[in-house]
Amino acid sequence: MSKMVQQFEMSGFARELYSRITRKLHITISSLFLLAMASFVVVLGTFTFKLFVLDGSISSCFPRLDRFSPPSTSSPYSYILCNFGFPSFPPHTPFNSSLKSKPSIDVPRDNDSMWHPVTDDRELMRRAAMVRPNVIKFLGHRTPKVAFMFLSRGSLPLAPVWEKFFMGHEGLYSIYIHTSPEFVGEPPVTSVFYKRKIPSEPVHWGSATMVDAERRLLANALLDHANERFVLLSEACIPLFNFTTVYNYLIGAEQSFISSFDDPRPTGRGRYNKRMSPRVSLADWRKGSQWFEVNRNLAVEIISDDSYYPLFRNYCRPPCYVDEHYVPTLVNIVSPQLNTNRSITWVDWSNPGPHPREYVKKGVSMALLNLIRQGSKCTYNGRTTSICFLFARKFHPSTLDPLLRMTPVLFGFNV
Repeated sequence: MSKMVQQFEMSGFARELYSRITRKLHITISSLFLLAMASFVVVLGTFTFKLFVLDGSISSCFPRLDRFSPPSTSSPYSYILCNFGFPSFPPHTPFNSSLKSKPSIDVPRDNDSMWHPVTDDRELMRRAAMVRPNVIKFLGHRTPKVAFMFLSRGSLPLAPVWEKFFMGHEGLYSIYIHTSPEFVGEPPVTSVFYKRKIPSEPVHWGSATMVDAERRLLANALLDHANERFVLLSEACIPLFNFTTVYNYLIGAEQSFISSFDDPRPTGRGRYNKRMSPRVSLADWRKGSQWFEVNRNLAVEIISDDSYYPLFRNYCRPPCYVDEHYVPTLVNIVSPQLNTNRSITWVDWSNPGPHPREYVKKGVSMALLNLIRQGSKCTYNGRTTSICFLFARKFHPSTLDPLLRMTPVLFGFNV
């Protein structure tokens, strides 16, 4: 009898042990399954987000950051839910910076840069400011590019020199051209400048329209999230070194290159308008060259500014020139530590008057260019260097032939 009781107790113990082991096994299996599902969801979500933002998709909540179209009107809440709901579509026409609609223009996908329509400058600036570098870095590595922004009346007479400069470096640069709206000319299809014009507005020397054009160029360039450095140039500018030297110099720079200084003369402080106070004080007031180079952070600061720029538009009138004071003063106020306070575009102001010297065919020589290239001392990333200027102006169209003859020496080596 006692033996039967013992057997019964043993069988009961075995059943209880089996039941406990089974429950624990089920819990372990369930936990592993849930953990695996969670990991799968995380991986899938990361992959999907990266795909949507970098490569484009039909999602309205995660569009490609440099591909914009007007916000969807299908739901009044879509903009709130998605932060910015810009569905992704095939390549668009260039930004329309005027208030009136303009005909569509088919623009090729070159330099990995997209062009898009926007109804006005304010919307253009807003969308450009949304493309933030911290989001880009999170999504993965992309080769940084330099945006070359040309402010021109019409064609680029020195384009052949620039063609040689850019040759063989596709994927490392972007080109943007702001011309007079009346100019409709296009270079050959094989040119790096083909279809690189952005929709433009009239620009008048000495007025705020000059800075409007600069901001328009910056905004278009900011939409390509691979652009990290932004250079403003004119049709009279030339490069002083080969592309590799210029690219490494800019991408490796710790600061931006904006000429900004306190000028006590009537042509400096004398242009300050007291009605700009207290937001802009005389102590803040700076002067500098129009031809700047900025990193992405400062570019966003410039196009996002709606506090200081209206003051310059209203109160900086000739003999005060907005293009000589706005950017130098703005950067001095908001981010002086990001600026070297010098320009990398050489200009000859030896002649008196409001315009710099213009070099013609007989005035151009390799000796002149070498003097510009190596004849100065400055600081680069905390070290003294003789390479202070990467570009130079003002060169007349007649200088094209001698400049082309000098390009083998000019671009034939790395520094």
